[in-house]
Amino acid sequence: EWKKPRHKEPDFKEPESCLNDLKNLLGSLNICSKEYIVRPYDHEVKGATVVKPFTGIKNDGPSDASVIAPKIGSYQGLAVGHGICPRYSDIDAYHMSACAFDEMVRNIVATGAKVPDKNNPVMWSVNDNFCCPDSIYDENNNPSGKLKFAKIVRANKALYDYSTLYKIPLTSGKDSMKNDFTYTDENGKKIKISIPLTILYSGVCKIKDIRKCVTIDAKSPGDLVYILGRTKKELGASEYFHQKGFVGNNVPKVDGKTALNLYKAIGNAMDKNLIESCHDCSDGGLGVSLAETAFSGGYGVYVDLSKIPKDNVYRSDYLLFSESQSRFITTVRPENKEKFEETLRGNVFGMIGIIQKDPVFTIKKLDGKTEQINIQKLKTAWQKPLRFDLPLEKVR
Repeated sequence: EWKKPRHKEPDFKEPESCLNDLKNLLGSLNICSKEYIVRPYDHEVKGATVVKPFTGIKNDGPSDASVIAPKIGSYQGLAVGHGICPRYSDIDAYHMSACAFDEMVRNIVATGAKVPDKNNPVMWSVNDNFCCPDSIYDENNNPSGKLKFAKIVRANKALYDYSTLYKIPLTSGKDSMKNDFTYTDENGKKIKISIPLTILYSGVCKIKDIRKCVTIDAKSPGDLVYILGRTKKELGASEYFHQKGFVGNNVPKVDGKTALNLYKAIGNAMDKNLIESCHDCSDGGLGVSLAETAFSGGYGVYVDLSKIPKDNVYRSDYLLFSESQSRFITTVRPENKEKFEETLRGNVFGMIGIIQKDPVFTIKKLDGKTEQINIQKLKTAWQKPLRFDLPLEKVR
């Protein structure tokens, strides 16, 4: 029994400082660096990891996907990436599933893979990992069971719709169907906590030539900054609204046909070596992606928000933190500007700024005012929450 929920619409004013909110977002647990969790695990096999989980000038920036070259001496490789958007289930599990699938695809595309095409078949394989609350209806113990089951149906509908549209097969899967916790509170009342319906998509794609792989970090001062894709007022269940204490209702939605055309164009641009860096926009929107691109490369960035292709977005904070899908931040050498734009013709994109030598993150807001912050402050905010490298006595 599916009923779309109706949440309170956010009613807060646009903040004086967008970059203070950006710093806070970078420190949220869904966005912050997971380096101190990842590092203890082996991500090198025979020295064949081409793109590691962390990248950039200090090898501590977040890669969109990893790439390995399993056959020594061959330029062929495998890209591995993931997509997960659990908050979106608070509004609609269909779009949670669709957005997670698209995130998995674009993470891999951003690193150098191509989407399947009738003229260019590409090997993809995807695993879907369902994490669900108990969906067996019980009048007393699980009265919302029918709604939970309806969410599973909607999530599977999106799984089918987008895997068939993208022509990317799901060859394996896993499910965990009883993710609930029950306890008795101090008044003797029985309380049940259920996780939101969540799907983690993990994809693998064959890379024809690992030498053409691209990482997220800004490479050189003077490089032009582009956003690929259109930004909409899609902040429902976003990290930004969560930070402000709201859910909202306008959950991000995937325009699959438009996304596919863009992904093919990105693949063509990478074939021509026209893209210096590429980073998908996901949790926290393009603000987070821009920050990660800048501090991973050790350079500053200047961005004019008025240059961003958009639909009905009139606030600078909404432009920065909207989580509209199928978008990328790319950097391009000035001498490749015309070739790059020609290759992207027919898709939505905009040149919005430039990479700068000074390590300062600067935005020109829609009202014409500028705001800036040192990239090290952003990086520190991103790295700090899950740092476990302090001596034990300092932790105590």
